[in-house]
Amino acid sequence: MTMTDTTSATPTRIATKRTVLMCRPDYFTVSYRINPWMHPEAPTDTSLAVTQWEVLYNTYLELGFDVQLIDPIPGLPDMVYAANGGFVIDNIAYGASFTYPERQPEGPAYMDWFCSQGFDVRVPENVNEGEGDFLLVGGVILAGTGFRSASDSHAEVARIYGREVVSLELINPSFYHLDTAVAVLDDSNIAYLPSAFTEEGNRVLRELFPDAIIVNEEDAAVLGLNSFSDGYNVVIASRAKDFERQLRERGYNPIGVDLSELLLGGGGVKCCTLELRR
Repeated sequence: MTMTDTTSATPTRIATKRTVLMCRPDYFTVSYRINPWMHPEAPTDTSLAVTQWEVLYNTYLELGFDVQLIDPIPGLPDMVYAANGGFVIDNIAYGASFTYPERQPEGPAYMDWFCSQGFDVRVPENVNEGEGDFLLVGGVILAGTGFRSASDSHAEVARIYGREVVSLELINPSFYHLDTAVAVLDDSNIAYLPSAFTEEGNRVLRELFPDAIIVNEEDAAVLGLNSFSDGYNVVIASRAKDFERQLRERGYNPIGVDLSELLLGGGGVKCCTLELRR
């Protein structure tokens, strides 16, 4: 199945209200190194991280999103990256099981929150990092592996949700989660960075999304692809200028925000955003 627009003219994009989960970075710092972005020897500014995060939070409120909040926990500085906390479709919350010990307590914390909100929580049997590596595009789930999520989790997700899962292997350690290398724009369109994937992964992406936006290395390097879209408005890294241009040309409304402090931990807009699909 090829997923693409059917008109040659710039299509009219339609915004759809989103419900998302976020976590204030009250305890954000970089005290360990589990990805190439992290440098514990360099100083971080927690207050600046909070200020930048609040801009993203308020942007979502202005767009009419329903924004839910989970309380941050001392000693879990990466909990701000809510996308890794699980994967939620049809009121079913598939919990996260983190690769690195530093983040493993986040999994139960997020599952406890899902339970408190009435979601059908599924405790994971396999290592996975939630919506960091699982992205829903229409009826298909794109699933990343290679650095964080085990490929066995892909079959587990397929069983839980009864949807087609397309596995994609990531090969660049700077783009260790799928949501750093792919941006979902709507139910049939994505943007991605070819160099983040194997030759086979690129073949699959070209076949499924022949009209995808190809993002350059410069924009990817500021986690420009780590963005969040409601189908019309696309919240992106403010420094991803060429991606912004391409989005406008395709009829989207890009909104740039500066999360440079949270980038020091290897996360951007999407990392801070977990979509809750009831």
